[in-house]
Amino acid sequence: MKIFLSKPGVICAAGKSSGQLFEAVCRADNSSIKKRKVGSGEDYFAASVNKDDFEEITGGDKATSQFDSKIVRMENAALNQIVNTVKLALQKFGAEKIGVCIGSCDNLTELSGPSHLKFFTEGDFKDYSIEKQSAQYVARFIKERFGLKGPANAFSTACSSSAVAIIKAAQLIKAGICDAVIAGGADIASDTALMGFGSLEAISSEPTNPFSKNRKGITMGEAAAFFLLCREDLDKTGIILAGYGESADAYHMTSPDPEGKGAAAAMERALKSAGLSAKDIGYLNLHGTGTKFNDSMESKAVDRIFGDYKVPCSSTKGSTGHTLGAAAALELAICFETLQMAAGALLAESGRGNSHSNCIPTIAPDDTSSFLLPAQSWDGIRDEELPALNFVSAGSCGKKGEVRACMSNSFAFGGSNASLIIKKE
Repeated sequence: MKIFLSKPGVICAAGKSSGQLFEAVCRADNSSIKKRKVGSGEDYFAASVNKDDFEEITGGDKATSQFDSKIVRMENAALNQIVNTVKLALQKFGAEKIGVCIGSCDNLTELSGPSHLKFFTEGDFKDYSIEKQSAQYVARFIKERFGLKGPANAFSTACSSSAVAIIKAAQLIKAGICDAVIAGGADIASDTALMGFGSLEAISSEPTNPFSKNRKGITMGEAAAFFLLCREDLDKTGIILAGYGESADAYHMTSPDPEGKGAAAAMERALKSAGLSAKDIGYLNLHGTGTKFNDSMESKAVDRIFGDYKVPCSSTKGSTGHTLGAAAALELAICFETLQMAAGALLAESGRGNSHSNCIPTIAPDDTSSFLLPAQSWDGIRDEELPALNFVSAGSCGKKGEVRACMSNSFAFGGSNASLIIKKE
């Protein structure tokens, strides 16, 4: 059974749509990463979404005041971009056959952090309720907004959360439980999260510099990104979830397996699931957090799977920050736009024009068979101790026929590894 992807709904610091996001990463633009002061008084670099970039929740969205929070407002802004496709699915399949699968890690620490600070300073817990931090909160909002009656699931496997959610959505459709599933992720860079990662000494003192010899750690970001996965191509995108792979190496609570065996297993299983070889992948979106251990093990894993074929690849976290539970869905949206751009170049070559409204102009307008690739924002100083990868630089183009399938990697604490492959039919 084919699982089709709708056009994505996206909001993050680098763009308020998947088209804007794609344009930013093609430029390797990291201007959205700025210093931010947290409750402890410390400053951290973060890619935060401005409150002016999304609307407040309204009653017309069938939401109550219990959902009024930044993470849910971001969800709402991303969902607004796919609302017509969701309505079409409701008309076609009915509320009982549409589900929700969302990955998230935060569980509204934006509420608990200030509330605890108030308690410690004033002895007052008046405006805080633990009920608002239920793990199902982010999934329940989507279900209630659209009046859905299918299963609603929330997944929290750290940085692979929304990849796991997308895989489960596909499995629900293949099992016949659902005909369509709203799938993706949402997370914010709350003070609690920033201070927590800071205590692990994992946050970089400068904007993240993935795979560089000079890398110093992650830069946190926030995002919401959603697709409607469906057994029918309601959006006429022609893009399918071709394959996926997971592994759980459980090497360490936070550190990845230094040899990347679990990461390699996830990529290998994704390729097998898709019926593709490594050389069929035209672009690889790396997990690429900018930490010493992740980038080292991922380089080894990619080298093990792709070998002499130097697949064009990049970590786009240099532009978006690490959006935790939303990262996999956000980066799959980048892969989606890459395939649409590749298809647009092919259409232009055949004289039929570019039918994708989110596409930006090619870097070489006279060469209609070229299109921009997602680039890596970094200092370009390679770590010679790691296998050499083919990193995409700003302004680099793909050529006609080169990109028909994309892979996206997400590797999390505890060894929860996931790789997704999408391709154009």
